[in-house]
Amino acid sequence: MMEATIQFTVNGQRRSVTTDPARPLVEVLREDLQLTGTKVGCGEGQCGSCTVLLNGRTALACQTPVAQADRQTVLTIEGLAAGATLHPIQEAFLAQGALQCGYCTPGMIMGVAGALLDKPQPTAAELRAHLEGHLCRCCGYPRILDALERVAELTRRITP
Repeated sequence: MMEATIQFTVNGQRRSVTTDPARPLVEVLREDLQLTGTKVGCGEGQCGSCTVLLNGRTALACQTPVAQADRQTVLTIEGLAAGATLHPIQEAFLAQGALQCGYCTPGMIMGVAGALLDKPQPTAAELRAHLEGHLCRCCGYPRILDALERVAELTRRITP
């Protein structure tokens, strides 16, 4: 196994790992950095549970070799909140009871965060479209859709 030293910023902190550069980013986050909020669902890039932001763009961490994160910036669900203050997306999911088992939730929240970076004031329909491909294992979709409505409403209140 070939190893390389990967240096990247994860949730605002400079990190370095020496590992096989082909290893999935999700493995490095969970096993080496102990950031277990990013979930492994299908492991094939079909469920969205492993969604993170890589340089401000959504990425499926199960399909992203850690080498692609070298000298880049990664944001996981653990880094989305500002200390003890939840991000508004997290607040919306919590307020609407859209957490259910919590397995798909981190990936969905990170998917919404990516959507907001692309379009700061989306409609709920645009957010739903952005989350196509994210699967919920316990069928909490009605509450998730309610949370997306709340996020869209919150972003409309923010003036650019």
